[in-house]
Amino acid sequence: MQQYHIISRISIYSLAVILIVSGIFHFMRPHDLVIYIPSFLPLGNIWTYLVGTAYIIVGISFITNRLVKFTAYLLAILLTFFVFAIHLPDALHAGDVSMRTQAFINFLKDSAIACFALHIAAGAHHQHLHLEESD
Repeated sequence: MQQYHIISRISIYSLAVILIVSGIFHFMRPHDLVIYIPSFLPLGNIWTYLVGTAYIIVGISFITNRLVKFTAYLLAILLTFFVFAIHLPDALHAGDVSMRTQAFINFLKDSAIACFALHIAAGAHHQHLHLEESD
């Protein structure tokens, strides 16, 4: 069982580093990401910085093992929003075939990471949100 715990921690730390790097990228190159912001969201480029901040906070949370359940749920909600508000419409309606393919790949990738985030949240037994007694 100890080997499973080590592999699990390495996986979570790897995701944390990837999230932090991605969050930093959101600050360094916001103009590259603003094209993905749905037109129905106000504030434009501000969303790029908010998502970058969220990624960095979640990554730090996973590394420090603080508020893991809360931030993992936050990440899952954020990625699920991306899946249905950005990637699915692009996969269905993008004009270029390569753009539809890329959107579908991002749909699958963000869905998988959201599922991993839910798995992390479910495994954070020591961090109760008091949603129910058996939590």
